[in-house]
Amino acid sequence: MRLSTSQVFASNVTGYQKGYTDIVKTQQQISSGVRIQTPADDPVGAARLLQLEQQKAELDQYSTNMTTATNGLTQQNAVLDSVNNVLQRARELTVQAGNGALADEDRGAIASELEQIQGQLMNLVNSKDANGQYLFAGSNSGTQPYTKNPDGTYSYNGDQTTLDLQVASATRLPVNDSGWSLFENIPNASRTYSTLTEQPVAADEQQAFLSQGLVTDDTQYDKQFRGGSPYTLELLSGTQFRITDASGQDVTTEASGGNGTFDPTASDGTTIGFRGVQLKLDVALPEGEGSSVLGGYRFAFGTAPDEFAVTRNPSNTSSAQITGGSVADQATYSSSFPANGVVVRFTDASAYEVYTQPLKSGDAAIASGSLTTNPPILTIAGAQFSVSGTPASGDQFTLQADTRETQGILETLSTLTTALQTPLSNETSSKLALRDAVASAISNLDKGMNNVLATQASIGARLNTIDTLTTENESLSITNASTQSSIRDTDMAAATSKLLLQQTMLEAAQASFLKISQLSLFNKM
Repeated sequence: MRLSTSQVFASNVTGYQKGYTDIVKTQQQISSGVRIQTPADDPVGAARLLQLEQQKAELDQYSTNMTTATNGLTQQNAVLDSVNNVLQRARELTVQAGNGALADEDRGAIASELEQIQGQLMNLVNSKDANGQYLFAGSNSGTQPYTKNPDGTYSYNGDQTTLDLQVASATRLPVNDSGWSLFENIPNASRTYSTLTEQPVAADEQQAFLSQGLVTDDTQYDKQFRGGSPYTLELLSGTQFRITDASGQDVTTEASGGNGTFDPTASDGTTIGFRGVQLKLDVALPEGEGSSVLGGYRFAFGTAPDEFAVTRNPSNTSSAQITGGSVADQATYSSSFPANGVVVRFTDASAYEVYTQPLKSGDAAIASGSLTTNPPILTIAGAQFSVSGTPASGDQFTLQADTRETQGILETLSTLTTALQTPLSNETSSKLALRDAVASAISNLDKGMNNVLATQASIGARLNTIDTLTTENESLSITNASTQSSIRDTDMAAATSKLLLQQTMLEAAQASFLKISQLSLFNKM
């Protein structure tokens, strides 16, 4: 096969250019320290580097999220420290208010300080983070969680969920706690009731009193007390009582002592423990009168039912009213009735739609129905309400449950403040009502502080988790960087040797080309 002179020259130029390109690439690898300049340099290594870069970006984001979570949880914990200090002062004042020697003016002074404490708590529970978001509004962090109503009560406007951040590939952590779980969803010690149902004919005025009751054991209350409610406590004599449950069964032996006796002369009444509830039986006999007149008193006591607050929209065009409100189906009510209440909007004279409270533009109805007739009854999630008048299309009502099962910390302080501001009369019932209000407030404040402390323990556990994940994240980042370096970075010794070889090969090619280019057929003649 014969080669033309042009082919020889073209072949040598191509080879020379390739050799020069190889040298330039090797020089770039040495000068930059990066071995893989393009994916073509090492397709497998380039693909692996992309995976490692992806992992690095995730690790960096996890690190940022952990910093955000740490800052938020640390700030929340500091606020809760202040909340605990304020609640501790409130408890001290409440204990002081229980002193029977205090005058109305003294209790009024305590009530004034409790009002100041409510203001401090309002500021704390409405705290914001560095980004201006509310700490305790749940996932609805742009809404102020607590507002004070004109009647002195408080409303929680946040939701019951939390904001979560991804801090590891398989770990999400709550970075806040809702005001609902912290300050609202606290078991109420006074979720029972008692009422006088029968008084001996011979008694001119009431001489025996049964307190509302305090729940001292939540588990026993839920498992035993609820099922037998309502109960009847009957005084059989001046020293003996009997308790029967809703079915009429005698359950006196389950009361503390087991023999159904009480002391009519006890200065602070007789304490009766029964199925997780503590009751006080007080006797106020006129001077010189014996306890034998006590026989025949009857009291009903049990689980306090929920009550409902109904607010009529001022823009309603009809005169219709919704009144009453009772739980018809406890299971459905407990599982379905929204905690913040509902908004009922009528679409005609009988049909209505139900929305969760607060109602926002674009919200979808959670239920719908029609009024029954004779009498008109409105049914929502196991609760029934009476309707008077004929509703018009567009009429709107807000229905909120006033449950006795839980009581917020602010409500506890507000209720106690009102009780302390009410002057005491000389009647025994007035004094006992104040004693019960103070005992209930102390119990509820203790539960509230325990709830805050439990949340702080949870925050500490989350911060410990973040510390562990931070160490793990740093270790993975170091491993990632090391692996990337081993794939991407230039091996200087190997690259230098390769460069010398490429230079030698290029010089040899140049020298041989010079020799070959000078050859011709005339040299052989």
